Amino acid sequence: MRTLLLALCLLLPLAPAQAQSRLYSQPELDALLAPIALYPDALLSQILTAAVYPDQVAQAADWSRRNPGVSGDDAVQMVQDQPWEPSVKALVAYPDVLARMGESPQWTSDLGNAFLGQQTQTMATVQALRQRAQASGYLRSNGEQNVYQQGPAIVVQPVYPQYVYVRYYDPLLVYGTWWWPAYRPVFWRPWAPCVVFVNHVTVVSRSVFVTRPHVWSRPWHNVPESQRQPIIQSSSRPQATWRPVPEAQRQPIIQSTPRPQMRSEIHGQPRPVAMAPVFRPVGQFSQRRPVIQTVPRAATHFEMRHERPVALAGQSRSFQPRQQAQQNRHAGRRS
Repeated sequence: MRTLLLALCLLLPLAPAQAQSRLYSQPELDALLAPIALYPDALLSQILTAAVYPDQVAQAADWSRRNPGVSGDDAVQMVQDQPWEPSVKALVAYPDVLARMGESPQWTSDLGNAFLGQQTQTMATVQALRQRAQASGYLRSNGEQNVYQQGPAIVVQPVYPQYVYVRYYDPLLVYGTWWWPAYRPVFWRPWAPCVVFVNHVTVVSRSVFVTRPHVWSRPWHNVPESQRQPIIQSSSRPQATWRPVPEAQRQPIIQSTPRPQMRSEIHGQPRPVAMAPVFRPVGQFSQRRPVIQTVPRAATHFEMRHERPVALAGQSRSFQPRQQAQQNRHAGRRS
């Protein structure tokens, strides 16, 4: 915290004569610092120092708009001849942030005045906002930045000092529910996250070397053919000596497993032996029986109904058809 304040005091020259002397309340400071409080410390110090010169910020934003696609150290080197403050020249490396500051001239002026007249309270507000974002889970270490505690202050540094990731933070989201309904933070147009290569304003051309981890290996020597050994060597095994075995002591190579004992054998009872059927030839062909014998068929209901019993045939009169009976009856009447 003290290191950041000392760096800001060294970067901040004499204030402009037109600077206002009004004091900002805590709700106003929260709304002013909410869009930038989570940026890395180096970028945050450049924004606060450059906001003291809102006119130069507007000129730098206009230059960045007329030179699209230029960022990082390339943009900083191109504006070295401009009569701007070093902090303003450093901001051209971040065209997205500089464009939002140029679109909000009143916010830029108020931020510069607050930082110029209330530096201690301004930095305390930044720490309070970082604590809220850290509690909500939006401010944490990742592959782009390191967030750690240094005494009572929360420090935000890029993982690689030359590569700064500039992200858009929604103040109404990263800090949780906004606690000052009457003082809403400034709204910036969102942008896609991008990485900016910076080298502390001074451009130094140097090569990038990728080093490989050292792997130990023995130096190569030419070995004669007669002295070469196989790469994969088998372990030595003891040699077995052959001895003749007498015939009485020889055992079969494949031994059958012992037969499991039955329950009767376990209790001392002999195991019953199943008797095989005895084959007896049949002499005469007439005595042989077919293998498949037919079962006598039972009489059907129809046959039992229409078949006349033999015992009743003698007692009843002779059976005559109906037509013959009618003819006999008519013949009796005529006579």
